[in-house]
Formats: sequence, C-alpha cells, structure tokens
Amino acid sequence: MTTDPHPVTYHPPPDTGLEIIHLDDSLLVLDKPSGLLSVPGRGEEKQDSLASRAQAEYPEARVVHRLDMSTSGLMIMARGPDMQRRLQRLFEQRAIEKKYLAVVNGCPEPPSGTIRLPLITDWPNRPRQRVDHELGKPAVTRYRLMAYRPESDSSRVELRPETGRSHQLRVHMLAIGHVILGDSLYASPDLRSKAPRLLLHASALHFIHPASGRAIELHSRAPF
Repeated sequence: MTTDPHPVTYHPPPDTGLEIIHLDDSLLVLDKPSGLLSVPGRGEEKQDSLASRAQAEYPEARVVHRLDMSTSGLMIMARGPDMQRRLQRLFEQRAIEKKYLAVVNGCPEPPSGTIRLPLITDWPNRPRQRVDHELGKPAVTRYRLMAYRPESDSSRVELRPETGRSHQLRVHMLAIGHVILGDSLYASPDLRSKAPRLLLHASALHFIHPASGRAIELHSRAPF
C-alpha cells in the first residue's frame, strides 16, 4: 500500500462567504483564500473546497482550472458544461493571461527573465515536482523583480506562467535559487518559517470572454 510521503492535515479557513470578483450568465471569478482546496480531495475531511462552496450557491458552476491549496487569488468557474469546455479550450490555447505575485528569498539576477525548465512529478516524493530535462514536460515562466528588501533579503516578484504545470511557479523559482517564502514543500525550514503561508497570489487575469467577445481584465490585491 502506497502512502503519501507528505501528509497534510487539512484545516480550511472559515466559510465567510464567496468573494466574487466577476459574475455574469456564463462564468464567475472568485478570490480563493490560502489554505482552501480548489476542489474536494480524497476523504470526508477534505470535501470543503472553493468549488463545493461555489456550487452551494451556484449549482451549475463547473471547475475550469485549479490553484494549489496554499496559493490564494483569482480562479475562474464556468456556469454550465458548454462554457466549461470553451474556457478550458482557452487555457489549452494559452489564451488566458495570468499574473501572480510572490515573495521569494534573495534577489533575482538578472531582475527579469524567462525560465524554461521541463517539469515532471517526483514520484517517490509526490506531490512534489522536479526539473527533468529528459522526461519533463515543457514549462515556461516569465519573472520580473518589483522590489527588494535588504533587511529580510527577500524580493517581491511578478510571475507570468506561459504554461500551467503543477507547482510550476514554485519549482521554477526554486530552480533559479529563489524559493518562495512559506513554501511547505520546497523551502528549507528557516525559509518556510519566514512567512505564515505560501507567499504566492494569483493577482490578475486577462482574456476574451467566450460568450460576449469582450476583453475581461480582473485584479486581486495580494494579502501580503
């Protein structure tokens, strides 16, 4: 029998109501708090999620993409199966522009660049991912330094993933020597303890609405 080498005790944040950033007849965009699963997990104790909370109010809501449990920020849900297919197609075509904000250890040099490192699941240590130049799937992240804080030797960075691999931003920043603070999977104990949570937030979305054809641009302020 296989066991999870990184068991996590799930303590979802209190349900204080959905934080709706955008709502129309086709879709809704929610601001997910850190610590809440995007979709229900395995076991009765992991049924509370953003998707289940949304479906309690909007039964037709369908999952289009996911954020890591520890990541906060913008998440799109479709209202009905047809819109779910259309939005998923936009993600597959990389037609939805995503921006994230993160606080990382150290100061990236150069201050902006593109990370192209293929990723694969680290099966003996799942759910961790790792760089693998032979078997990994292509993964591309653009980063930009926004501010450096010498007193804490940390930097605020903007991240723009061009692909959507699992843990992509976390592993890419680790790979260039600037792990995201508070990361329970990839940071060393001292860097993990520098923040009460993973300092990663999905802060902006830009896409063409599949039904109306209008450009949609949404923002969420990072809570850190």
